[in-house]
Amino acid sequence: MRYTKLAGMDVSEICLGMMSYGDPSLGNHAWSMPEEESRPFIKAAVEAGINFFDTANVYSDGSSEEITGRALKDFTRREEIVLATKVHGRMRRGANGAGLSRKAIFAEIDASLSRLGTDYVDLYQIHRFDASVPLEETLEALHDVVKSGKARYIGASSMYAWQFAKALFTQRQNGWTRFVSMQNHYNLLYREEEREMLPFCADQGVAVIPWSPLARGRLTRDWDATTARTETDEFGSTLYVESDRAIVEQVAEVAKARGVSRAQVALAWLHRNPAVTAPIVGVTKPGHLDDAVASLDVELTDDEVRLLEQAYVPHRIAGHA
Repeated sequence: MRYTKLAGMDVSEICLGMMSYGDPSLGNHAWSMPEEESRPFIKAAVEAGINFFDTANVYSDGSSEEITGRALKDFTRREEIVLATKVHGRMRRGANGAGLSRKAIFAEIDASLSRLGTDYVDLYQIHRFDASVPLEETLEALHDVVKSGKARYIGASSMYAWQFAKALFTQRQNGWTRFVSMQNHYNLLYREEEREMLPFCADQGVAVIPWSPLARGRLTRDWDATTARTETDEFGSTLYVESDRAIVEQVAEVAKARGVSRAQVALAWLHRNPAVTAPIVGVTKPGHLDDAVASLDVELTDDEVRLLEQAYVPHRIAGHA
């Protein structure tokens, strides 16, 4: 395993995404893996040297955090891992059950810590931008969460670059804790982040930890193939379009010529970008973890990169909502 810096922390260049693990009867993740089935994958990730784990309060109505906390307590030492979670999604019906108000943030950090079984998270992220709350209110609340010792660092997720720039400016202007990471939608099928967000993060020294680096698995299989997740993942069905088929076919071509898996090629393409810190990878089969680790040793040539990128066409913004 290779390690890199996220702010002052050492993180593995593969982050294990914990959205795959949760009670499938809760929330809108009917494809998620229940606890007993998930634990071997989490243990294998730890044994492979992965020390960076990302979940969210909203994943499977909090059960992902519960599974994550119990497994990491059993398989590793708290001080050795970088544990990340997120806040924004709806956790309760009615008023104040979602969003980024001071009230919601204070309630949700405590609820997340309880489910995770820890006194603090290493990275506390806003899952999306909340335009219904004054930005200053959200940022000061996050600053207070850090000062209370409940989070070591804070990060953000999918939004427009101008919104992120405004947030960083507001934090600096007020002397508040600064966002150190951006978790955004970025892969071979969706490269709109290359226009503004990635260059901005590189300029500002902000770590980039892309979600869906394998495009919900589309980059790992034939375009028309389906899985249990594709049949039930309503959000994922809105992200990609028919013209992406050509890129999927090019990934397959490069992988075949190389004698490696498609996942290794798609992840190697991400690792090649110096702006990317660690892609967040979901693991539900043994081969998924093997491919993620092996991708660190795949060095794509310039010709291979041109082949992978040449069919890309501009996409509408996807993943901010």
